[in-house]
Amino acid sequence: MASHAQAGTEIGGQKIVTVTRKPVSTTKPEFTSITVMPGRGMEVLQITANFPGRGNVDVLASPDVAAAKKMLDQDDDANGDLGYRLGSVFLVPYPNRIRGKLSADGKTLTTQWQGHTITLPANNIGKNPGAERHAMHGLILKAKTDDVAEKTIPGGMEVTGVIHAGDFGGHWLSKTDLDFTITLTADAVDAVVVAKNVGNEAEPIAIGWHPYFNIPSGDRTQVRLHVPASMLATVDNYDNVFPTGKLVPVTGQYDLRAPGGKALDKNFYDDNWSHLEWKNGVVTVSIIDPAAKYGVKIEGVSPEIKTIQAYAPPGKNFVAVEHQFNFADPFGKEWGSMDTGMVTLKPGQSTKWHVRLRVFVP
Repeated sequence: MASHAQAGTEIGGQKIVTVTRKPVSTTKPEFTSITVMPGRGMEVLQITANFPGRGNVDVLASPDVAAAKKMLDQDDDANGDLGYRLGSVFLVPYPNRIRGKLSADGKTLTTQWQGHTITLPANNIGKNPGAERHAMHGLILKAKTDDVAEKTIPGGMEVTGVIHAGDFGGHWLSKTDLDFTITLTADAVDAVVVAKNVGNEAEPIAIGWHPYFNIPSGDRTQVRLHVPASMLATVDNYDNVFPTGKLVPVTGQYDLRAPGGKALDKNFYDDNWSHLEWKNGVVTVSIIDPAAKYGVKIEGVSPEIKTIQAYAPPGKNFVAVEHQFNFADPFGKEWGSMDTGMVTLKPGQSTKWHVRLRVFVP
């Protein structure tokens, strides 16, 4: 086992951390490294796995460290939005989109939760004329991490850290601490986030992440995606991607329940699945790249995970699969009285998000 703050390279003002292990199996794939950026909200920049006879494969679609540093330290905006364009960024206290009333300067929006007004950065907008500016992907894209530590555990390595998020820069209710544990073993990479309300009032919390899974063969059309879910949230269009508040049974290209998944072909996906099928305590999405004899399973472990967002644009060499607590626009009136997956934390209460990765030869 080995760990090192990678040759002293800093991203987001803190040294990146890479932990590694040597593969031992000559017959089955094993995880070999994880690279984490504490200066960017504990974002996972890269995960590697050894496939016997082929060597290390990048599990995530990410540039190398030098390119990631330029992208995130030089080219990024004040909100840190390039963080969700690579690797796997953690999304807290809300994954996905939130709509609201836009401020006069277009920089913030307001929405309501249980009689409280919440003001958020309006950090995203579609490309089409008339697209509506909205909030997206949480408030820790540029967060610094305290108490970063690495330690050896049985069979692997573990990276931990805490983000004292407080009121998320004045954008959220109460005060929150976020504890991160990212674990590397031969068989699995586990990512765990525990959010604790350390303030004096109740608050809504949802947690997710945004991993871009690499397609090793480079042939996206033959890659197969399996999502064990029976309902799909309809959206206004694929530019805004705002939910209409309607859930419909999966059909056609959106029915991905077959055990071996369905070929991506030339289909576009930026969709949210729900009514998930849990087996043996997990809800498992699979990405299978037959041409590369490669597969990755993404297991949602926390029962609070209610939806899976998948983003897979044709012509791109990735599939993003996001296990998240919530539906998009969780405070939106379109949902009526439906539970949209936000967890209410009273002072002193915690909630946990846990996702596990496994690699396999299909």
